[in-house]
Amino acid sequence: MNLKNVNSVYFLGIGGIGMSALARYFISLGCKVAGYDKTKTSLTQALEQEGVQVHYDENTEAIPTEIKNNEPNTLVIFTPAIPKNNVEYLFFINQKIRLYKRAEVLGLITQNYFTIAVAGTHGKTTTSSIIAHVLNECGVDCIAFLGGISLNFNSNLLLNNNAKTVVVEADEFDRSFLTLSPNIAIVTSIDADHLDIYGDKEEMHKSYQDFVNKIDKNGVLITKPEIKQKIQFKNTSTYHLKSQADYLPSEVKVENGSYFLTINQDKIKLGFPGIHNVENSLAAYVVAKKLNLDSAKISKALASYIGVKRRFEYHVKSQNIVYIDDYAHHPEELRMCISSVKELYPNKKITGVFQPHLFSRTRDFLDEFASSLSVLDELILLDIYPARELPIPGITSQLIIDKATAKDKKLLTKATLLDHVAANNFEVLLTLGAGDIDVFVEPITAILNKRL
Repeated sequence: MNLKNVNSVYFLGIGGIGMSALARYFISLGCKVAGYDKTKTSLTQALEQEGVQVHYDENTEAIPTEIKNNEPNTLVIFTPAIPKNNVEYLFFINQKIRLYKRAEVLGLITQNYFTIAVAGTHGKTTTSSIIAHVLNECGVDCIAFLGGISLNFNSNLLLNNNAKTVVVEADEFDRSFLTLSPNIAIVTSIDADHLDIYGDKEEMHKSYQDFVNKIDKNGVLITKPEIKQKIQFKNTSTYHLKSQADYLPSEVKVENGSYFLTINQDKIKLGFPGIHNVENSLAAYVVAKKLNLDSAKISKALASYIGVKRRFEYHVKSQNIVYIDDYAHHPEELRMCISSVKELYPNKKITGVFQPHLFSRTRDFLDEFASSLSVLDELILLDIYPARELPIPGITSQLIIDKATAKDKKLLTKATLLDHVAANNFEVLLTLGAGDIDVFVEPITAILNKRL
């Protein structure tokens, strides 16, 4: 497939954060873009406003004629989250129309650019958006495909007409990252996840090694010292906040809710919270130094970075009430997020509302979820969000509640959550999860703002 010749693109699952970024990329190329998604969201509505034809029922009649006829220079992209019994998916299979995974198309795009790929169980979206922001602020024209809405760009896609560099997330799900051939690769973490795909963490580590093997022979791997022991590349630079590494800050401190670090005489203030985000910023700093960017510009760019939607995102921040929403859905992500909140607000009661994501992940990390969530002063659990899965008998949120040791813990339904928020007082409230818990962010914010 020569993407330069494509004039019409159809997306099966266009509303996903990664898919919508690709859709916007093809819009920028002047292509006709259309797609299906099962749910109308702010993302799909934004695409419609940008001229994309989106429909929400499985209907082959809504597929553009040139796509159905498999005309030359047409392209069909699907997300693996689409069920295999989807009517439109089956239509394309039966008509023998070639379907491309999102990752395959990203791989084709990156062949024409100097590629910076960010992999890891946690931190991909934040790290890649920091890198894109730093490059942009330092005058490096780049394209960035992001797995979240950058608050600096107000988009999941950064475009530059003269770009020779692309920043992408290298997603380990379904081994998607093996379609990429990066010049610079960052691996932020390799904690076990997606065991429904890999079976065990050793198999997942093998796939990370396969990804690292795809780095250009003159390229570089940027990772943490403990990861370097498990995956190898001849040219590797390490970073860490505490352990011995090639890039180790001489000082990290918190003042008035902001983080400050000193590394190689460069003094950096970070404009967004979370100790895990300090680590992500350090990875971006290493990338910028490898590209020989100006230290003063790097520091200024890091200070002006304000974050990603649903990544430690403040919605209410007052003396009496703080409300933060975060995408954390893995036990390690939850631990880092909650620990950061406790560090920032050591004398306040921390309440967390968590919606588990996937039955298989809940089953595979039941003890780890209970441990991470027990650090909260008050734990509120919602039912498991199934995403692409069917229920697994016996696997429910009640299992986490039973194992958690938080002083105050309860299980609520989505139907009762807002009433509970309205009837109770909170000092610091967190909503956590990767499912549809985000639909509660605006109404919770409205409830809390009435108390200010």
